[in-house]
Amino acid sequence: MPVICTLGDLLLDVVVKLSRPLAEGDDTHGETRAGAGGQAANVAGWTAALGAESRFIGRRGDDTAGELVAADLEGRGVQVLGPPPAGRNGVVVSLVDRDGSRTMVSDRGVAPQLAPDEVEPAWFDGCDWLHLSGYSLMQEPIGSAAEEAVRLARTGGSRIGLDLSSVNLIRDFGRELLSERLDRIRPDAVFGNEAEHGELSVPTERRIVKRGPRGATIDGQDLPSVAGEVLDTTGAGDALAAGYLVGGAELAMEAAARCIAKLGTMP
Repeated sequence: MPVICTLGDLLLDVVVKLSRPLAEGDDTHGETRAGAGGQAANVAGWTAALGAESRFIGRRGDDTAGELVAADLEGRGVQVLGPPPAGRNGVVVSLVDRDGSRTMVSDRGVAPQLAPDEVEPAWFDGCDWLHLSGYSLMQEPIGSAAEEAVRLARTGGSRIGLDLSSVNLIRDFGRELLSERLDRIRPDAVFGNEAEHGELSVPTERRIVKRGPRGATIDGQDLPSVAGEVLDTTGAGDALAAGYLVGGAELAMEAAARCIAKLGTMP
């Protein structure tokens, strides 16, 4: 059984599936879900569901939201690691349209405050993959904490995966600065959509390109999406990443299909 570690955000994820377009200044009916979310937490939840030993590493709040999401993730078989909870936990709200497309509003709370000296070597014992969220590479001090985690994980022979996360965030942070950080991290697998990969010069053999309904390019092969219902695309890329880390390209595509057939980001 592989051991997968993820580092990043553990947020309260509120998903709203709209029954019709938003009515400005009035009520709009919809279906909702709430629970653990955030890119790194999503990957951790999916890796556990796919049969791996899963560990999430990050800072979380000591408020009601922080308690709820930690309990949710632990209930899914994920070991939740990090400094003692403190402060206000983050929240992400996803509005899902009738065709499954989504728009997100994110408040990361205390998650970016994870510091390098709070990262413990024991968290990476036996870790086969350390997966980093791009959101965590483009803010401090968590960006430096991620680099320290990579150093510790590499010492034990772990491979490194990362998701580029957001083209707008890459542009705001700076392509040159992120490229310098990637040069230091030397990731073995880089997940991103076409626009995100277009911002950076990632070696072709390390790229995993997420193409939405057109499938994905994994290990140099163009793979079609697995046929099925599309209810909510939120978290599909995280499920794809988890499947790849646990079992490779075929499991990646199957996990993504499972994700979009249900409402919410978790399995």
